[in-house]
Amino acid sequence: MNFRNISQLSDQLLDWSKRLPRDIDVVVGIPRSGLLAANLFALYRNIALAELDGFLEGRCLSSGSTRRNLLNTASGTSSPYFLERPRKVLVLDDSARSGKTLREARRRIAASLMSFHDVHFAAVYATADTLHDLDFYCELLEPPRVFEWNIFNHHILEESCVDLDGVLCHDPTPEDNDDGPNYLEFISNARPLVTTSYRIGYIVTSRLERYRKETECWLKENAITYKELIMLDYPDGNTRRQLNTHSAHKARFYKKTRAKLFIESDIRQAVEIVSLSKKDVLCTDSMQLISVGSLPIGRPSRILEDHHRRSLPILLLRRLLPPKARATIRRIVSS
Repeated sequence: MNFRNISQLSDQLLDWSKRLPRDIDVVVGIPRSGLLAANLFALYRNIALAELDGFLEGRCLSSGSTRRNLLNTASGTSSPYFLERPRKVLVLDDSARSGKTLREARRRIAASLMSFHDVHFAAVYATADTLHDLDFYCELLEPPRVFEWNIFNHHILEESCVDLDGVLCHDPTPEDNDDGPNYLEFISNARPLVTTSYRIGYIVTSRLERYRKETECWLKENAITYKELIMLDYPDGNTRRQLNTHSAHKARFYKKTRAKLFIESDIRQAVEIVSLSKKDVLCTDSMQLISVGSLPIGRPSRILEDHHRRSLPILLLRRLLPPKARATIRRIVSS
């Protein structure tokens, strides 16, 4: 599984933008995710930005006052939003898999009045099958592949195991975890974190079977569809905490399925699931894909150490603040 997060996209775009022709003065993003790449590229190169439909009408996107002079120069008019003179244009998508989207963009531009511009087509991530559709590409990245910005709008969800708390909804606070009325209130009114476009293969959670009805109700209310909901069959929360089989429970089910990916929020559990299942896990807290090959030999905990090192300011804050203050901050952030 190939995975790229937004941080990697940004770093690659910054480097790539320095290697592309310097006379590009307008970048056109292909909706939706192509706009993310195009916006970053336009900011790094300090050039005009448009989306495809607007470009076909001769318009650039509106910008702040600090960029008005730049756009006036690029457009050759008194308005910062219109392109009338021929310019060098880069039509950019985040990725090209079949080339269909870029071919459609090429057809629409060729059929429009905007065809008089010097137009080039590019994608940040390409495949060998799409190179003939591209003038430029940043990285050859073959399927299977997923990105941070489209993971919940990708058919891979149908072949994935997905954690619930921390991924589909926010985590409960210590006060929520009373295994009683507070916990029932949390389950019924948890704040959703994502909207999914595909049915999830398996939701695998450490919630107890005794809360299945309330959990299923919450999933239905938030339009999250799934094939199976896998829960822990323990009598109460104390037993669950004492046995501490969260990772083993998830890894055991993941390993016996044909699921291609497990999406887990907690970095420690993510590492443990990989170690036990020998299959890929996407950790949403650190936004990294962890695989058996990425675990340091004999030292899987090193990933945790690296993660904690990056999170050192947060860890220090946790140690300095008393428990009540930390709980108050959690409530403010979650509200």
